[in-house]
Amino acid sequence: MARPVRKRSKEEKKKSVSFSQAVPARVEEIVGRTGMRGEATQVRCRVLEGRDKGKVLRRNVMGPVRLGDILMLRETEFEARPLKKVGRGLV
Repeated sequence: MARPVRKRSKEEKKKSVSFSQAVPARVEEIVGRTGMRGEATQVRCRVLEGRDKGKVLRRNVMGPVRLGDILMLRETEFEARPLKKVGRGLV
């Protein structure tokens, strides 16, 4: 037996569609590849707007990225861990 559908008011519809505000950041340096198979790229980017304007963050980015690209960050409070300097086979 199908459950009856409850109609939502306009206020409930507005509340249910809440997206976090994204903040633009420009890629200033490509640090290197990271992840188990090198599928992510670690970059340093400068926040262009918002509360943390001017702050430089280290972030992991999936997909193609170049210097000068603009990333839309959902949060600016956390940074990615720095990459280790030791490469494969070097001790």
